[in-house]
Amino acid sequence: MDDNYQTYLNRVARMTLPEAYKSQIQHIQESSKFSLTPEGERQAMPFPGYAVMTPPSREEESENLAFYAKLQSYQQELLELPLNSELIMPVPPTSLHLTLADLVWESAYRDICEKNPDFEQQLRSCFAEIFQQYQESMTNATHPIRWQMLGLIVMPRSIGICLAPQDQSCYEQITNLRRGIFQNPKLIALGIEQNYHFTAHITLGYFGEISPDIDRDHLSSMLQELNQRWLLSLPEFVIRRAELRKFDDMTRFYREPEWPILVI
Repeated sequence: MDDNYQTYLNRVARMTLPEAYKSQIQHIQESSKFSLTPEGERQAMPFPGYAVMTPPSREEESENLAFYAKLQSYQQELLELPLNSELIMPVPPTSLHLTLADLVWESAYRDICEKNPDFEQQLRSCFAEIFQQYQESMTNATHPIRWQMLGLIVMPRSIGICLAPQDQSCYEQITNLRRGIFQNPKLIALGIEQNYHFTAHITLGYFGEISPDIDRDHLSSMLQELNQRWLLSLPEFVIRRAELRKFDDMTRFYREPEWPILVI
């Protein structure tokens, strides 16, 4: 289901063009992952599930410290734009991460757990096998797996930065891992299926209150200018670990010490 290497590059490159900002901003929507409290503050709403991801920034290996330091400064620049303060709800800097495979979330997660009380234990057991099989297939793998920040992207309910692989091998190692996940018979039997083409991105924030009189053209121009400034210094991201992680909402992604990990 994922794109081949060249198709991926073409697709994500288009997402960072000014025309894409203009188009996407016409269709942005308030994210249901955050809601207003009675006091008028936005808080993260329950949104439970599992994903395979790189370690969040607070736990990242040392070689990506510079990347996350730069990304946090970019996030701050985004939040300092002259916008309605409720428009963008930031992801906590300590929770920034790259999702390698979305597995199950919200109502689908709740339904599966209700029907199968052993789901979570079976899921972890399944990933211990998947990661082991992938590790054994890595005999000709290129190390390390390097990706580069490509630019800012606007999605229907969120905003973030997009990543592009350094070369075809770096891309195919990740898509091979995704194929090993989503084509695994045991995982399919648990009710896990692939829902999206892979678009490597790190979410910086979710859209909150979208005022009826928002100046979408001006917002598009500000994001274009911001992206142009960022293009002067695009940090590199190295993928060395893939981890099965659980989340209760979009502000914290966690794992227990015994849960399976893949060291790439």
